[in-house]
Amino acid sequence: MRVLLDTHAFLWWVTDDSRLSAAARAAIGDEENGVLISAATAWEIATKHRLGKLGEAAGAVARFRELVAADGFEHLPVSYFHALKAGSYPSTHRDPFDRMLAAQSELERLTLVTRDPAFDDFGTQTLW
Repeated sequence: MRVLLDTHAFLWWVTDDSRLSAAARAAIGDEENGVLISAATAWEIATKHRLGKLGEAAGAVARFRELVAADGFEHLPVSYFHALKAGSYPSTHRDPFDRMLAAQSELERLTLVTRDPAFDDFGTQTLW
């Protein structure tokens, strides 16, 4: 299985936060699974940290590349295909980070690891 981590799932994985579900933890930790981290996650972490919404994420901003590589995760760049799909969803959901992760999940055929019910609006395959 190939999974894409929502931003909170990535942050909770790297901080060993107990809010990460057992199923999510098992999927991320399974060496048979490919785990991808979107460039949109880096953008979201940096943006929310700048706005004071993720004070605890300062280390994630400074060490993002290192944190992704430490567990053998793959970086997933944002392509124009992803951008066009994210912008074309009819959903009224306005969060650009969620729209991008939904588009990447769909186009790359990835299961999104998230506890956010907003992805139901996109028809995204999720795991939590």
